[in-house]
Amino acid sequence: MRAVLHDAYGPPTVLRVEEIDRPTPRHDEVLVKVHATTVNRTDCGFRDPSPFFVRLFSGLIRPHHQILGTEFAGVVEAVGATVSEFDVGDRVFGVNANHFGAHAEYLCVQEDGPIAPMPTGMEFEEAAAASDGAILALSCLRPTHLDKGQKLLVYGASGAIGTAAVQLAKSFGAEVIAVCDTKALETVKSLGADEVVDYTKGDFTRGPGGYDVVFDAVGKTSFWRCRDLLAAKGYYVETDLGFLWQNPLLALTTRFGRGRQVRMPIPRYTKENVLFLRGLIESGRYRVVIDRRYRLEDVVEATRYVETQQKVGNVVLIMISEAA
Repeated sequence: MRAVLHDAYGPPTVLRVEEIDRPTPRHDEVLVKVHATTVNRTDCGFRDPSPFFVRLFSGLIRPHHQILGTEFAGVVEAVGATVSEFDVGDRVFGVNANHFGAHAEYLCVQEDGPIAPMPTGMEFEEAAAASDGAILALSCLRPTHLDKGQKLLVYGASGAIGTAAVQLAKSFGAEVIAVCDTKALETVKSLGADEVVDYTKGDFTRGPGGYDVVFDAVGKTSFWRCRDLLAAKGYYVETDLGFLWQNPLLALTTRFGRGRQVRMPIPRYTKENVLFLRGLIESGRYRVVIDRRYRLEDVVEATRYVETQQKVGNVVLIMISEAA
């Protein structure tokens, strides 16, 4: 099978496409023939780990995971001896964030892992991009108990996490103010945002405030910059460590106060969350935003584009075209 491999850390050019042996599913695994996957910032962070401590998870000297890729959509090719939930030929999607391996034509996934039947009527390319950003956004919003009538500001609302956060918050009944750049304004508005603010035209932190939640979906602002936007008991939610790794410390110290709090939730990549997203998609309350599509052979170009930090939604790698 074809797969994208890398043996050393470095720029996108360390990635290469090679022929390797197809994996064999264990007794509790399904073998998925991957039709589409994505390139996301998790892949980029593990390919060229920064900050250095990421190497504690990715490998100190060289990468533990030679094949990157977390999200996938495809068809079940084979099942292990004890698998009962899936059959050969089932169309499935999910995220293999703890093990990677989706940048390949075949992938083994545990039956009880974050994998589920594809939403009815959805194409592989869309399904491949449905899980990672949405689960990250879901993991960030749930601890804030965001509910009907509350106000959320999403900074970086045009990326995979941000576009998911806008739609998830609207499904919870919240009022959403989304902050993004000029080229993404119409896309983000179409996702249901009540107001869209162009950060290139002014300082969004000088707005009226009173937000129950401020969510930085791209790790480019800070609690101190956004503090005055929050209601008296509001939450500032962050996906990154922040300057001098301040966010984990702030999350710890503000938790025990009675005022504004910082949250850095740990993503929960579970089957339950994938099924939750499937339900939202089938009910018409969530749609996947795709910026660009690339062939597997163009993975270096796709990765370079992701690292420009200018993508709107997701970047998809196509293994097998929908017409195949």
